[in-house]
Amino acid sequence: MSPRLPQPELSSPRLRLREVHANDAPALFAIHSHPQVMRYWSYPAWTELAQAEQKIADIQRQRRELDILIYAIADADSDRLIGSSAVFHIDPEQARAEIGYSLHPDWQGRGLASEALRLILDYLFKQHGLRRIEADIDPRNLPSCRLLERLGFVREGLFRQRWDVNDEICDSAMYGLLRQDFNP
Repeated sequence: MSPRLPQPELSSPRLRLREVHANDAPALFAIHSHPQVMRYWSYPAWTELAQAEQKIADIQRQRRELDILIYAIADADSDRLIGSSAVFHIDPEQARAEIGYSLHPDWQGRGLASEALRLILDYLFKQHGLRRIEADIDPRNLPSCRLLERLGFVREGLFRQRWDVNDEICDSAMYGLLRQDFNP
């Protein structure tokens, strides 16, 4: 069975956004086991490489069975996975979807997350005709909040005490981006 939604490769001079491959497991583990990256996620940091291998198997199954896009954010020169982004809860009838993303700390602070998200958002608005993209962010994750705001997202609400991660109760800031507010 082939993926339900086409997922073309997207690229820029510094990045290659592609499907996630089995050999990405060590790089994916390096991201999702990093306490700084996982501090604001809805689940705790991974502790074993097998978790990354299972996640990749889950991603491949999801791509076959669901309308979901999961991009490996790879360095254009080495093709090494440095982050990932998922587009999920895609609703063509309502012309909306949700997006999430992560980037290894060694690659943060260079504008790469913004570059990757611009590629994905441009694709979603132009090729899928979406009207709205949403993101759920821990409001304490100020760099992520600022990133979304630079892309044109607007903070539209707060879900108090939404997540319990590592015995810590966390809020969720809900952000929305309308097609007419996006400036690629």
